[in-house]
Amino acid sequence: MRGINITNDKKRDAQVAFQPGAAKSKITMVLPDGREKQNVRFVKTTVTMQGLLQQYGSPENIGEAIAGGDPEIDIETTGSFINKTRRLYLGPDGGITYRLQRFQIVYDPQGKEKERLPFSSLPANINTAVPLQWTGREYPRREAIRRFVFVRNYQLRHTSGLSYDFLFDMAQQLHERDVLMMLGGGKKGTEPLVLSLGGTPYRGFLEGKIDGAQYALILHLTNMELRSV
Repeated sequence: MRGINITNDKKRDAQVAFQPGAAKSKITMVLPDGREKQNVRFVKTTVTMQGLLQQYGSPENIGEAIAGGDPEIDIETTGSFINKTRRLYLGPDGGITYRLQRFQIVYDPQGKEKERLPFSSLPANINTAVPLQWTGREYPRREAIRRFVFVRNYQLRHTSGLSYDFLFDMAQQLHERDVLMMLGGGKKGTEPLVLSLGGTPYRGFLEGKIDGAQYALILHLTNMELRSV
């Protein structure tokens, strides 16, 4: 499990563990004969529309070529099973691109491009010498789920008896007040949360639940807020 450095309401910090909070399904998928399913990866195609346009010149010519043969299918590779993969970037002609310039594109509520900014590789800040801050900004649970779109969820876990008390107290406070607490990065707690180098910046919210001596402290991440237009 990965580590995260976090403070509580008393500004005391501790390094604890966190992992994706998705619950395992109790339903098992099987084949018609009762055997367990097996997921596989295979090559769907190696041909791009841009490559076909470059080769045939127009969509009409591509249509005629497809009607007369199968230029969109690479017989040697299509359908091949894949074990290991590596991400590659392709150019308009379908060839591998070795040098590229990345941008961050901002869209307006209508989905149109608003601005294009140079891509910034932000450093991760969830497990550094400066812990994530318990900001004191809290949102009622019912309001938060209607205001923010949570795209990732992680469960914080204790690694010792002391960290159990640390996390249980936080979960108990949030559970009793029925609120989500906003977390922030940096010394002032005003920076977004970045999980990995060059990762997406998120706003983080803590949700707590308790049941007797058991607790669940969940970190919700969002980079989208619902607003009326």
